[in-house]
Amino acid sequence: MNIRSLILGSAASLVAISGARAADPVVLAEPEPVEYVRVCDVYGAGFYYMPGTETCLNVGGYVRYDIGAGFLGHEDVVDKKDLVNGIVDFNDTYYKRARAALKLDARTDTELGTLRSFMQINFNWDTTTLATNFGDVTSTKQAVDVEHAYIELGGFLIGRTDTFFDTFSNYAGNVINDDLIAYGPTSKSIHTISYTFHGTNGFSAGLALEEGYDDYTIDSYVPHVTGGVKFTQGWGGVSVMGGYDSVYEEWAAKARLDFVATQTISAFVMGGFKSDDAGEPNFYGQWGGDWAVWGGMTATVSPKAAFNVQLSYDDHQNFAAVANVAYELVPGLTITPEVVYADNFDDDTVDAFDGGKFGGFLRFQRSF
Repeated sequence: MNIRSLILGSAASLVAISGARAADPVVLAEPEPVEYVRVCDVYGAGFYYMPGTETCLNVGGYVRYDIGAGFLGHEDVVDKKDLVNGIVDFNDTYYKRARAALKLDARTDTELGTLRSFMQINFNWDTTTLATNFGDVTSTKQAVDVEHAYIELGGFLIGRTDTFFDTFSNYAGNVINDDLIAYGPTSKSIHTISYTFHGTNGFSAGLALEEGYDDYTIDSYVPHVTGGVKFTQGWGGVSVMGGYDSVYEEWAAKARLDFVATQTISAFVMGGFKSDDAGEPNFYGQWGGDWAVWGGMTATVSPKAAFNVQLSYDDHQNFAAVANVAYELVPGLTITPEVVYADNFDDDTVDAFDGGKFGGFLRFQRSF
């Protein structure tokens, strides 16, 4: 009797407990909130907000393959097969370069203006030439180049980028080989500190302190100095630049006029003048002689193709003509064939342009 009462009592207790638990609400753990990437259209296409911040980021770059021949290739390189047999003979061959470029652009609105940081790293693999006792031989070279790494805030810029002498006047034409007659320090990017004022009526002005590169690198606490003024409108614009080389104590100046003829045709002309004391080096005036001129045109011939041409000439009678067609095969992929003619019209001068040189260049570029 006692055992049966114990069993019945236990069963009743279990039923009561189960009923009480069944009446309790079921509580499930809530999932963590998902923060989707938001588009940032303040600075143009391609920017998005970094999750959890008000900073807009653009990740981009390109993959490029260049092929040069003739004047733009490698000339007079040793024939390796003949060299093995003790014969020194020379050939011409291609110049080739593969490049992968990565760009990061981060921007944030602040009470002092837009805070921007920008970087571009180039990974290059080039065909090059090596000087030997027998003559130049072809080889390959790989390199990593930090082309741009700078910070901007409210018109101030500090870091590594192209010289202000070139960027403020918008370089030269829209051809690839626009610097056969150099319009400034076009070889490499440099360390620079600059300030640019942008007015509301198209007027802007700027000043930069720069370090230089190679034989032009400053050798004291006195930097190179460059600056300019610019006025732009719907019809085009005009800009004037000046630069002082503190190493060789030389100066150079440029003036540029841009003209927009129609919605599809634009042109420019630019002139440079420099001090040229017995041919001393000049960081900002790297053309030949006292003066040089450049001119060019761009014509958009279809939604996918643009024709570009540029002519240049300097005081040492160096002449260069460049023309190309930039064709967008599909969105993001542009193929640009380019032809070049270069000559020095002074029969008493022997240089890279002497005798008239033809060259060809072909570029494939996939941008993203």
